[in-house]
Amino acid sequence: MATAVRISRQTVALWQSRFAAHRLEGLVDAPRSGAPCSINDEAIKRLVTLTLEEAPANATHWGTRSMARRTGMSQSAVSRIWRASGLRPHRADTFKLSADPAFVEKLRDVVGLYLTPPDRALVLCVDEKPQIQAV
Repeated sequence: MATAVRISRQTVALWQSRFAAHRLEGLVDAPRSGAPCSINDEAIKRLVTLTLEEAPANATHWGTRSMARRTGMSQSAVSRIWRASGLRPHRADTFKLSADPAFVEKLRDVVGLYLTPPDRALVLCVDEKPQIQAV
């Protein structure tokens, strides 16, 4: 069982003993110490919608810090919600244009170098923010 669901044997034994002692009620999470969750479902929905439908004004995608500032949540809360939702804004599946106001001017300069390179010059391109993870 542990191998099939990728958990330790100790965890399987714990749940088996809870079930044996309390039947189905034993499978319900026990109350935990600490403060109750302060982020409700509506706040999570807003965060996910914002992540998918908007980009920050000064970047191509959201980071945990910028999203935390925008939503008022902690950076770790944003990270946990993204992880639970399967969101990875830094690994976008589509091409995104830069949000840089000087993007068009810079684009012309770069394309110009490719189309009409200077005499006796080597033109190299280095991508600082690839859309795919190299490793």
